[in-house]
Amino acid sequence: MEENLQLFWHQFKVARPEYKSVTVGSAWSFGDSKEMADQLAKLVLSGEKTATASAKVEYEVNNEPLPEVEANRVDIVLDGSNQPVAIIRNTHVYLIPFNEVTASHAYKEGEGDKSLDYWRKEHREFWMRSFKEQAIFGVDIDTMDVVCEEFEVLWAK
Repeated sequence: MEENLQLFWHQFKVARPEYKSVTVGSAWSFGDSKEMADQLAKLVLSGEKTATASAKVEYEVNNEPLPEVEANRVDIVLDGSNQPVAIIRNTHVYLIPFNEVTASHAYKEGEGDKSLDYWRKEHREFWMRSFKEQAIFGVDIDTMDVVCEEFEVLWAK
């Protein structure tokens, strides 16, 4: 673990001793650019963003396990400069086709006007870019499985 993450982790353990037995799953940022990572990290810190979504196919292509709810596992959210800003823990994870994602989930993601229409437009564009960059072809975004995660912030800087 990098020095800045170690320090952040130590500060979390001191501030929240009731979580002394948890482990870090990973440290990551939201989005696909520095600007998006900064914007989404701010939404997490403000409490507006309590959910996220990812494409199941990306986990399959990258041979990665799907996220889960694990009481003793937390993640570190990074900003666009790869600086830690929050410790989060999943509270609910579920799979749902893109075209069945609910307005409630879109609202919990906290982006734009928080509407389902905004969520669908932005996520469709995001995944089109992402799939192209990863050479993932032939995916029907409207019917693909989406991994929806809801999380709580346990501690923030």
